[in-house]
Amino acid sequence: MAIEANQIVIDADAHVVECARTWDFMDPSEQKYRPIPLETREEAGVKQQFWVIDGKVRGFRFPAFSSAELEKRQQQVGRRFADVQESRELGNVDLRLQHMDDTGVDIQVLHNTMFIESATERAAVEVALCKSWNRWLADIWKQGQGRLRWSCMAPTLSMPDALDQIRWSKESGACAVLLRPIEGNRLLADPYFYPIYDEAQKLAMPIAIHIANGNPWLADLYNHPVRIASTLHRFRIPTVAAFNDILLSEIHQQFPKLRFGFIEASAQWLPWVLHEAKNRFKTLDREWPDNLAREYGMFVTCENSDDIPYIIREAGEDCLVIGTDYGHTDISSDVDAIKLFRARADITPAVKQKILSDNARALYGL
Repeated sequence: MAIEANQIVIDADAHVVECARTWDFMDPSEQKYRPIPLETREEAGVKQQFWVIDGKVRGFRFPAFSSAELEKRQQQVGRRFADVQESRELGNVDLRLQHMDDTGVDIQVLHNTMFIESATERAAVEVALCKSWNRWLADIWKQGQGRLRWSCMAPTLSMPDALDQIRWSKESGACAVLLRPIEGNRLLADPYFYPIYDEAQKLAMPIAIHIANGNPWLADLYNHPVRIASTLHRFRIPTVAAFNDILLSEIHQQFPKLRFGFIEASAQWLPWVLHEAKNRFKTLDREWPDNLAREYGMFVTCENSDDIPYIIREAGEDCLVIGTDYGHTDISSDVDAIKLFRARADITPAVKQKILSDNARALYGL
């Protein structure tokens, strides 16, 4: 697929699924921190999978589904998943690029899978994990003909190393810095993260806030038997709260050129949060921006299940991007999301162009 400068279709939320090769980029001295994969026996077409990191089961890993079980789940949610392991793990980059061609995508922005939950509470371990992950993605980017961009994992437990990784990643294909809505015991409006925000602004890199929860206690609290119910609280609600916190904080006054993307929480909540924030701006004696996306650089991924015309009417057409969640096997995933969005009759071609291309290019600086 030829990429024309003004017609680039961007999948703003795609993934790479970590595998054994992810950790081949560790320095020899860091191999003692290499994650160990574990899995259970298959039951009813499902194998539970885990990472053992620094002697503990940590991080996030999807179950492995049999072909029959995966097909059953696709039928249940009415969406199609990426089901080829070599493409999900990017062991075969050409296969991923071919699938992008087949689904009408020019560029994917890749986010992690494992770090959706906390992987460690030790700085040395986090530095080793993030460094190897970033090197792995840089290698994928080199193979991807400029079509596979990615978000840098910054080891926030060690700020000097975080800044080093951000600078290195910028030169190696990264187009964002990824942070979780909760990092340990800190929310993202905490001044602790100001050095990261300052560096990202200098490098014209946005902060990508993907649904996640980096607080082990809080994630465990919601990890009860009815897990399908708990995921809203565990991952999506913290992302929505982070949008509100950042909007009401002084971050935009401190870093006026910094951009933020809020990824995979859908966008149906956006009018409500903006309505609440607009009222609170009055109590803070602050002027509400005419165009939030342009003035504050805040973007949100939408899904085809959202009432997008309503969101556009209430929040504007400059703040939405769209992604497929390529590589994952949950209710947010739909490898055909771009095709389905293009076929919608309730959105004008001009707005489609913004959501598919212009807004994503503005967010990621592409």
